[in-house]
Amino acid sequence: MQLIHCTNKLQKEMGLKKADLCEVLPKFSYLGSWHANLMYVGGRKCILFANDKTLFNFIAAGVSRTQIRNLGDMFKNLLQCVLADECFEVSVIEKIMSEYEELGYAKTINRSVLGSMNDLAFNYKYYIQDAGGIHSHAVPSIIGKLNRMPLGAIEYVYPIEAVRALF
Repeated sequence: MQLIHCTNKLQKEMGLKKADLCEVLPKFSYLGSWHANLMYVGGRKCILFANDKTLFNFIAAGVSRTQIRNLGDMFKNLLQCVLADECFEVSVIEKIMSEYEELGYAKTINRSVLGSMNDLAFNYKYYIQDAGGIHSHAVPSIIGKLNRMPLGAIEYVYPIEAVRALF
């Protein structure tokens, strides 16, 4: 099982109670666990996901509470789409996706990842609003752009390059 570490705001929106959160450490995997946060762009709910190891990130823009309560399915579907958009080989995508067959939720544990997510959220808000809002066709290219932004928490490497280095 792998974990998505959810902020308190996201846990509340999902309706998660303390008993619903995992305390166990996940098994080894290439990418490992992720952090997720609820944010708003133009007054609409969005979920920002960032990988703990690589800070590879993506956003689910304009989501409903029902979609948020099915966070695991949303995460897996979007992760697969973003990896395909980044031209990863099918065998690599399948290998990555097999790590997330079983997902659990936990509290946030990494302040460095949360700080990087704050920077990413600021950039997502700016670029998405500049592109015309959450329904803009430019959202996938914005995800690509922000995965090609050097981040200090990973020694100023691009998140996309950090993922490629694992495979």
